[in-house]
Amino acid sequence: MKKQADKHRNDKQLEVGTWVYVTIQPYRQHSLTLRRNQKLGQKFFGPFPVIARVGPVAYRLQLLDHAFTEGA
Repeated sequence: MKKQADKHRNDKQLEVGTWVYVTIQPYRQHSLTLRRNQKLGQKFFGPFPVIARVGPVAYRLQLLDHAFTEGA
C-alpha cells in the first residue's frame, strides 16, 4: 500500500521569495465570502510570498493583516 501511495506524492522544496497558494477548508473558513453552495467555494487562497523556512516541511508566509481573522 505504501508503494501505491508514494506514487502520488512528491517532495517540494520552496525557496524564500517563492509565491504559494494556501489550501483552505471551505466548511470551516469564515473569513472569506460565503457562497450559496459551499461545495463550489474556493479551495485556494493567495498567493503569498514565503518569508522563511521553519522546518523540513514548514514555511513562514507573509499573510495579509485581515487574511484569517474570525468573523470578518
